[in-house]
Amino acid sequence: MKKRTILMAVLIVLASGTGYAEDLLTIYHQALEADPELKSSEVKIQIGTAQKGQALGAMLPQVTGTGNWSTNKQESGRQVDDYTGTRYVVSLNQTLLDFPKFWNWRRAKSVENQYSLENVESQHALLFNVVEKYFDVLEADDELSFFNSEKEITEQQLEQIQKLFDRQLVKITDLYALESRLDQVKASIIESEAKLVTAKESLKELTNTSPVSLLKLRDEIEYKELEGKLEDWLAVARSENPTLAAQQQAIEAADHDVATQKSRHLPVVELQLNYYNTDTGFQSARTGQTETQVAAINVNVPFFSGGVTTRQTQEAQYKLTLNKYDKEAKIRALTKETSDAFLNSNASVRRIKATRKALESASKSREAMETGFGYGAETMNDVLDAQQEEFSVMRDLAKAKYSYVKNRMRFMQAIGMISEDNLTEVNGWLQIATAQDHKESINSKEQLSTKKPLPKESLPKTKQN
Repeated sequence: MKKRTILMAVLIVLASGTGYAEDLLTIYHQALEADPELKSSEVKIQIGTAQKGQALGAMLPQVTGTGNWSTNKQESGRQVDDYTGTRYVVSLNQTLLDFPKFWNWRRAKSVENQYSLENVESQHALLFNVVEKYFDVLEADDELSFFNSEKEITEQQLEQIQKLFDRQLVKITDLYALESRLDQVKASIIESEAKLVTAKESLKELTNTSPVSLLKLRDEIEYKELEGKLEDWLAVARSENPTLAAQQQAIEAADHDVATQKSRHLPVVELQLNYYNTDTGFQSARTGQTETQVAAINVNVPFFSGGVTTRQTQEAQYKLTLNKYDKEAKIRALTKETSDAFLNSNASVRRIKATRKALESASKSREAMETGFGYGAETMNDVLDAQQEEFSVMRDLAKAKYSYVKNRMRFMQAIGMISEDNLTEVNGWLQIATAQDHKESINSKEQLSTKKPLPKESLPKTKQN
């Protein structure tokens, strides 16, 4: 029985240290299999290919065959004649000159290219969405961990202060201050728990699988600013971003549609070859076996169609104008997106450095306040304010790190150069799922392990009035 208990304890330790955790690439591959938007964009490519094939087929030879067998009864006075009849027709039509069909084929090619670029856009969007939602979960989880740690420490402090108050060594206001802060922290925990659930559901929306455990960022990452000038990167974005390229293809398709509608005023020339074989004539009259071969050039000139062609041309021109406006709007949005991602990514690097220094100062301030409280020079409110400030800076530091990762990937998406290689690079910034890394993850909350209840030497040494 004792051996069995020891074995169970070992298994629990191993499970807690090496439990399965999902990294960024695992989540991405799950999203690849489950994301409906990406699958929809792939189907649209197939639709575009089918439309292009239809447009091309309309310009190729059209061959039809017709067979007819009939039984006939012909009465003329008292004479009744029963006979069977057959008729066979094979017809070939080949377009020689039909501008609407040609421009419609060109339009279909542009639409196919547009759908292909939209598929690339969907792939890029999925890469960024995986990173964004993955780190949203980590950020929400960190925030909840910070508040839980603050709650635990505040509860321990409250227990200590309660004992001191019972001995009349602290004021009632110190006790009230701790109770108030504990209530605030509990309220923040409730809000953070809701944020974490929302973040996980958002990630599940991509993968259709609830995340179990996500690997977290390592502490020794080197956060580097993006190199180059913003103006140069904006030029890259305008030339490489698939969204703009897809919109340009939409403009070309609309332009070809205008040409299609305009050309409906032009003559259509068609070659026609027909072969007839029949033994029945007009109104199924009985005749001898007859073969007829016809070769013809048909010319169709559309003089007037009630204004339909003119209105269709106007509609196509308006749609072309709309597509041009859409491109201008997307250029402006892309310029803003690229600028924001570039500037915020670099700002995050500086924010991380500054926040690390601020955390050092906040820790020293908290320690000084605790010491001052022990000598009666500071109140419990001062200690709590310093402690709250330290936790706040910890949360800010974690947010700055996650903001850097997300804005960096957002920038790569904006300039049209995001790829799975970028995802692999970010995945390398995550912890390795081992027992040692699990231990480091617990102790890596930026000096969170230094947070303790009020030390004995900082407790009041004399009765406070």
